[in-house]
Amino acid sequence: MDIFKRKNRSRREVVGLVAAFHHDEDGATAIEYGLIVALIFLAVVGAIRSYTNTTSGMYNQIDETLQGD
Repeated sequence: MDIFKRKNRSRREVVGLVAAFHHDEDGATAIEYGLIVALIFLAVVGAIRSYTNTTSGMYNQIDETLQGD
């Protein structure tokens, strides 16, 4: 176990650090918020694409009516 000797840490200290990291939920909360933001972003992009397709069709219809095709 050269890792423990090089860092001058005992095995108990390393296990304590790993346990503290395991019980820390700040990172998990940040990931959850990131996933929520990503889902909202995808919903907004989908709504904008739907809106642009609808308005594009509407303007094409107006253009055809005005040109008399």
